[in-house]
Amino acid sequence: MMTQTNVETTRESSLQGDREAFQMSPRRKTALVAGVLYLLTFVSIPTLFIYGSVKGTNYILGAGPDTSAIIGGILEIIVALAGIGTAVVLFPVLKKQNEAAALGLVASRILESGTIFVGVAFLLSVVTLRQTGAGVEALVTSHVLVALYDRIFLLGQSFMPAICDLLLGFLLYRSRLVPRGLSLIGIIGGPILLASYIAVMFGLIGQHTPLAALSALPVALFEFSLGVWLIVKGFQPSPILASNTQDARAAVITAPSTSRRS
Repeated sequence: MMTQTNVETTRESSLQGDREAFQMSPRRKTALVAGVLYLLTFVSIPTLFIYGSVKGTNYILGAGPDTSAIIGGILEIIVALAGIGTAVVLFPVLKKQNEAAALGLVASRILESGTIFVGVAFLLSVVTLRQTGAGVEALVTSHVLVALYDRIFLLGQSFMPAICDLLLGFLLYRSRLVPRGLSLIGIIGGPILLASYIAVMFGLIGQHTPLAALSALPVALFEFSLGVWLIVKGFQPSPILASNTQDARAAVITAPSTSRRS
């Protein structure tokens, strides 16, 4: 009987150990969710092509379907929400390194997403003009709306991502939550994209030129690589995570003694 009891106890302990090993730690869940959200910010890439028709000179005079423009708008809304999500999910971890910078990242992401929403509203307004049969008289209005979309796209997809990735790269570099080489891509890519934005603003290069597109590659590489790393590897051991563990252990140790004194 004693032997059977010991075997059952050992088996239960083994099963309990397997369950605990299978369960994902809160920090791993945070990294996983943040990684998925970062990859979601790339779902709007097809809009570079499917917006071609709605940006056409005589789009509102045509009778073609508006499906591509509507799908593009939905994809951009997903990107905007995912962008806010990345900063919000990472905030509890990054604030341990620098709360002001982490809060700045959240604010920057919200501002970036706000510009995306406004841009979507501009293009969908062009769709509305076509659906209501506004005709030739509304051609100038549709062209203005497209120009406004291009201008706010430049602000929301060039200037703001540069600021966001500078902040994020700095926080990740200092905290060592991911390899420093990965963090440096964001730290270097941010100024490159910012310089391109300024060059476009002053008319030194065109907004849709290959040089402008190349300037966005480091930032895109940083965010995509970060998303993949967080999903596959999660956070690296870091002093800010160790301090969280120590605080939790201290709370567990002091709680029983506090209850005994009371």
